[in-house]
Amino acid sequence: MIDPHPAPVTAAVHSANAVLPGAVTVDTVTADTVTVDVPAKTNLTLHVGAPRAEWGGRHALDTIYCGVGVYDTVTVTRKEPGTGFSLDLSGGHLGDLASTGSDMRRNHAVLALYALAEAAGHAPDVAIRLEKRIPVAAGLGGGSADAAGTLLGLNELWGLHWPMDRLRAVAATLGADMPFCLTGGYAHGTGFGERIEPIEPGSEAARTLADRGFAGQVLIGAYHDALSTPAVYAAFDQLGAGDGEENHLQHAAVALHPRSGEAIADALRAGARQAFVSGSGPSVIAFVPDDAVAAVRLAWTASRSVDRIISATAPAVPRVSL
Repeated sequence: MIDPHPAPVTAAVHSANAVLPGAVTVDTVTADTVTVDVPAKTNLTLHVGAPRAEWGGRHALDTIYCGVGVYDTVTVTRKEPGTGFSLDLSGGHLGDLASTGSDMRRNHAVLALYALAEAAGHAPDVAIRLEKRIPVAAGLGGGSADAAGTLLGLNELWGLHWPMDRLRAVAATLGADMPFCLTGGYAHGTGFGERIEPIEPGSEAARTLADRGFAGQVLIGAYHDALSTPAVYAAFDQLGAGDGEENHLQHAAVALHPRSGEAIADALRAGARQAFVSGSGPSVIAFVPDDAVAAVRLAWTASRSVDRIISATAPAVPRVSL
């Protein structure tokens, strides 16, 4: 059982100076190193439509995103001109990211570095360090979080001060979840998930989500094995969505990874207000009242329906520091 890097939930991305609406930061200091703590994501609802040829076969999505307070830390450091990029990975559960056959140039953070360098006309002479706490290939958006953290860090490191809409346009070229991961919190996603409409703290929509139990203490049931997102979508295309399930991919994910279904049932019986597969799985998210946290932990431990239990809070947002 592990707990994530502890970090308080805040209301906005911040640095040394104030943050303006729609902007990453207004800090005018040029830093040599910028660190970003960027949270995992889950999908409180995930309605899947038909694949679209113009999106490379991606399915149309209508989803409510939520940032979850398990954080990867992305550190970007300026390098000497002409020296290119470097990537350093650390963490206890790196999965395929640390395999000898892994191509570091295909890492999400490195792809984000090159995408922003091209868009900004900047040389990619940057050292990237990733401290991984978000489980890999788990439906929690760890790769997307790393890309978003890289974009946020470089926006500071290079003194770009691009507004969020401009960063989201770059992020959308990299993947569906990445535009959301730039801001976290709650948001409505459409298109293939990349069109983001933030749900502001204190708004009626945010209060409704909280009233439904989608806020506060979260337990994540994590696994040593992973699920391939393309495999889950292929199963969805054959099986369809489960009756009444807000995550249309859950039926397919549980068919491929039955322990996830057992963990959902265990959590609900033990008092969780909400429990579901996160994204394409296999991780299970349980929103748990304070007085039921111990019971859900005990249920998961006794049934062995999960391999690890991670404590967090939600909604959560990125934090940028110089």
